[in-house]
Amino acid sequence: MAVTAPGGPTAAIESVCLTVPDLDRAADFYRDALHFWPVGPRLPCNPDRIALLGVAPECTMRSQTMRLGAQTIELFAFDPPGQPYPTDSTASDLWFQHCAIVVDDIVEAVAGLNETEIRPITQGAPQTLPPNTGSVTAFKFRDPFGHPLELLAFPPGVGDALWHAPGADLFQGIDHTAIVVSDVDSSARFYEALFGFEPGGRSTNRGPEQSRLDGIADVEVDVLALTPRGAPPHLELLGYRAGRRRARPSDWTSRDQAITRILIAVDDVAAVTARLDPSWPRHRGTWDGAEALALQDPDGHALIVRAAL
Repeated sequence: MAVTAPGGPTAAIESVCLTVPDLDRAADFYRDALHFWPVGPRLPCNPDRIALLGVAPECTMRSQTMRLGAQTIELFAFDPPGQPYPTDSTASDLWFQHCAIVVDDIVEAVAGLNETEIRPITQGAPQTLPPNTGSVTAFKFRDPFGHPLELLAFPPGVGDALWHAPGADLFQGIDHTAIVVSDVDSSARFYEALFGFEPGGRSTNRGPEQSRLDGIADVEVDVLALTPRGAPPHLELLGYRAGRRRARPSDWTSRDQAITRILIAVDDVAAVTARLDPSWPRHRGTWDGAEALALQDPDGHALIVRAAL
């Protein structure tokens, strides 16, 4: 067991961190194609970040925070860079993680994206899913570096009230980040016990719309929402019953571009550490001067746990 006891401190998802090969090009893409705006300059990272991530000290790292609405992503670029994102990745691989971006008009948003360097995952037009999923309309694609992303449009009365404010921009913010897991219930226990995330809506998604959305034939996937403090964004667990479901390769390094990290702010890092089984791998240090912990969840998804500022 990764976690020794139920319970745990409340926590908030502060950001999702993407590893990119070219910081300037990535920041320009997210600004121009998805309407994110930079927060502060593009600067070399503090040495404590490099140490916490387990990167060799001779490597350098730059980052750029990008904001959309009230949510942020952070772009990490290492020199030398790691391996590129695997070109044969699918939506059911266990390293898959996407950010779901809410849009006001998904047809207009996709039309604009199709003029950029994206690579679609979804087959054809945006897909409107059945009522058991909330009748949301979605479109999945990859950025120029291979990272999967999703556009979401909510019908009236569905989703967070934040996404139904009058006069919304075309690109509104990040609703959730979703990770593929080998066992939804086991992963839910990990996040509930370690961070106090609360289970929300659950569904089993199948049918032609879901297959076209994921680019996987005859797909069937269990979806469970986990709500942290201060959502959105929240976390979604995706348990595919069909598809390749490949595990994260053991030779990946912290600099590889398929490594996406969730930055989680907690009240007490020591309490999180105490909840972990003593044998569970973790690295303690600081992140921008705050007490921090780097670890992986049961399927290898990378987490940065930082004391709330």
